[in-house]
Amino acid sequence: MDDKHMQIGEVAARTELSLRTIRHYEETGLVIPSARSQGGFRLYTENDVQRLMVIRRMKPLGFTLDQMRDLLDATDRLDHEPGPDSGERDALLDRVREYEQAATEQVEKLRIQLARAEDFAATLGARLHQTPSAAS
Repeated sequence: MDDKHMQIGEVAARTELSLRTIRHYEETGLVIPSARSQGGFRLYTENDVQRLMVIRRMKPLGFTLDQMRDLLDATDRLDHEPGPDSGERDALLDRVREYEQAATEQVEKLRIQLARAEDFAATLGARLHQTPSAAS
């Protein structure tokens, strides 16, 4: 499946990212198309799509482009054959754990924000239901 190439439009549809966003991530070096067609079109593989999905998931949690690049570098090095020696592997796993912890903390903050937003919306709804209609 990894040898199947997709053009940027298909990748955009699959990742729910705009063409502009994908091109931006290319310009910043986060995702480089695996190939180019004879006509010069960007061609992506399933691995490229998976990288974009990691980025898409990190973005709403407030991770910076540098942090995204760092995490992708760590996971690339862990996945690379031959793998890193045990000392480097441990250091890379520690970096990934730090991102996991940061993501977990951000998710908890978002849960709190969501609960507050839901409470606020419910308060407004209750207020509207207890106010007599102006038409009566």
